[in-house]
Amino acid sequence: MKRNRDLMRQELIGLEVEVARCTDPTMEGLKGKIVDETKNTFVILLKDKQKRVRVPKISSLFRFLIEGKEYTIDGKEIMFRPEDRIKKIR
Repeated sequence: MKRNRDLMRQELIGLEVEVARCTDPTMEGLKGKIVDETKNTFVILLKDKQKRVRVPKISSLFRFLIEGKEYTIDGKEIMFRPEDRIKKIR
């Protein structure tokens, strides 16, 4: 079983994600695969619409389902460039 910290340190591109909470209500509940990541955003390819949406990390809570287990990560905790996360999250 992965702890949230372990998940935050791994590559997130390619994982299935749901926007559990966001200050922009139009983004809440979006589900899809992370196809790109920057310091401040995730780009999610939506399952149902085959459309890419850029979701800000700072104002969002993300839910990941991995091997039947659910993990929730606050976007504020992972506001690093992807290549810097492994060094900064302990």
